[in-house]
Amino acid sequence: MKITRLFVFIFLLLSVSNITAQEFKLGKVTIAELQQKVHPKDSSASAAILYKRGKARIDYDQNDGFITVMDVETRIKIYNKEGYDWANQEVWYYYGTGFKEKVSISDAVTYNLAGGKIESTKLKSDGIFDEVINKYRSKKKMTMPNVKEGSVIEFKYTIKSPDVLIRDWDFQTSIPVNYSEFRTFVPEYFVFTPAQKGYVFPKVTSEKSSKSFIINSKERYNTGNFGGGATKTEFYQDKIDYMETQTIYLAENFPAMKDEAYVNNIDNYTSSVGHELSMTKFPNKPIKQLSTDWNSVVKTIYDYEDFGPELNKTGYFEEDVKKLLAGTNTPEEKIWVIFNHVKSNVKWNTYNGYSCDSGVKKAYKEKTGNIADINLMLTAMLRYAGLTANPVLVSTRSNGIALFPNRTAFNYVIAAVETPNGYVLLDASEKFSTPNVLPIRVLNWYGRLIRKDGTSEEINLMPEKTSGDNVFLTYSIDAEGKVTGKTRRQCLDYNAMVTRSNINSLKEEEYLDKLENNNGKIEISEYSKTNEKDILLPIIETYSFTGNNLCELIGGKIYVSPMLFFTNDKNPFKQEVREYPVDFSYPFADKYNITIQIPEGFAVETLPAPAAVNMEDNLGSFKFNIAASGNTLQLVISHQINEAIVSADKYEMLKEYYKNMIAKETEKIVLKKI
Repeated sequence: MKITRLFVFIFLLLSVSNITAQEFKLGKVTIAELQQKVHPKDSSASAAILYKRGKARIDYDQNDGFITVMDVETRIKIYNKEGYDWANQEVWYYYGTGFKEKVSISDAVTYNLAGGKIESTKLKSDGIFDEVINKYRSKKKMTMPNVKEGSVIEFKYTIKSPDVLIRDWDFQTSIPVNYSEFRTFVPEYFVFTPAQKGYVFPKVTSEKSSKSFIINSKERYNTGNFGGGATKTEFYQDKIDYMETQTIYLAENFPAMKDEAYVNNIDNYTSSVGHELSMTKFPNKPIKQLSTDWNSVVKTIYDYEDFGPELNKTGYFEEDVKKLLAGTNTPEEKIWVIFNHVKSNVKWNTYNGYSCDSGVKKAYKEKTGNIADINLMLTAMLRYAGLTANPVLVSTRSNGIALFPNRTAFNYVIAAVETPNGYVLLDASEKFSTPNVLPIRVLNWYGRLIRKDGTSEEINLMPEKTSGDNVFLTYSIDAEGKVTGKTRRQCLDYNAMVTRSNINSLKEEEYLDKLENNNGKIEISEYSKTNEKDILLPIIETYSFTGNNLCELIGGKIYVSPMLFFTNDKNPFKQEVREYPVDFSYPFADKYNITIQIPEGFAVETLPAPAAVNMEDNLGSFKFNIAASGNTLQLVISHQINEAIVSADKYEMLKEYYKNMIAKETEKIVLKKI
């Protein structure tokens, strides 16, 4: 499978251009901004960022050494009620043991027009509060006051970090951005690798200037001989001169990011810039290479005390695993019993991360842990069983694609076992996951496998095997158009995992109510499940149904879509041009075997013709066959997509394929009285 990465550009050298930044100041909201009813370039916009300006400065602090201070100012226009959500803002920050950032919010004001004059309402302190996200992160939240249709809000926040890091900056979001400016100020001692992604890019300029900072120091000494006399303290100041590089990124009139069907995470394609610290070069010290490539990144992560050392811990599971392995002969049997043991005994606490939270020993004892606790424990057990097992670093779909070598690209870890037939990928956090059937959240292009010797390898996370969905549908139609029938649905692999999760998430009555409402308001009876808990086998659902709204009676004739509630009736691909890859999550094959009994006294007037649609490069195919024999109609239909991710250059072909498939599936069988 090939995945197009053309939308990504890494700028190692910054272009120089003449950029004149506009003057925006907090508190200078204009009547024209408040009077504006719609965005001039996007009338559908519910809100717009009028301007957003950020500065990331690396400064020297007398107590903490080099720190990073980031100031952000933002002004947002609210056009209608759909834009009210933009009045709720949040800023995340690190707040873990030994590493704490500080966030302060100021100048938060809502502006409205009242009697032709500008009315301002300041945000009070009780409108700002903190919320813990996980062990390492918190967020400061605020709700702007007195927001109405037409309001303009603005605010400023500052993040002080006790380390040298530059946060990612987005030039686009789900609403239009009129002006976005981001500046970085980096001393010569640090080298960052900037990386831009998206389809539209800001203008970039850079310049160098001389800077300096003062280091205060003191020295105490005794003025007498042999310890006698007074103690004297002298204070010194050293002025350190250095060169600072200022880089300016400037974006104007960037359009809103429009979410499209089958996009794994729209942020993957948003215009943004990230910075990874790749080198330090202090005077009189050797140059220190950091995250210059993936091998150096994973080595750094492996050496973290809550990763590699946790992976190597023993003495807490051996007796249990010995019992499990008794009677197993093949690697597949060993993988399954250990995998199932971890899944059954240690529950996921919903926290991600490649760093252990509780630690593997505590997680095993208390039967709960985060992703790293669970899957590093799983890897250690697999190694103990004599298998070649290693952790695989992953970035989840919600976290975005790990495109550039950096330590923050990943937020998850799974296990991989090397076998003669390839890698077996495992995630013991998901109840219904099986070997090589990972949770959907993990299916995000590529992961990074780390071996004991510190080397790494790119691992394709996207499934290549098609997941089946086989439907057997038998129904009869009476003279009034009422439909009575039976359905048997068999789901395999990823379809099975998704179906089991859907069933498990609701009580049976709630699940059936949802099934009825989503399938044309049918009434379901005699519902049963097979292999619900035996997850290595396909799950099978069987039920009887009746429906009074599945046919149309017009002029004494009966019109029916032969696939009933399984009909695909809307094309998800409506855009004229597609910029992003189409992400189906996994290849699939939907097959339908349908038998229809037409009512006595009726005959077929119109029958859809057989059809076959095949896409190039074996991307997918659709087949529709129908035959009549007396009062019985027999249909065999298949719809198959063979690639999990379809590149944007195949979008037109895919769109046309779906158009033809939907046109055929929605064709009516027409029955007339005889």
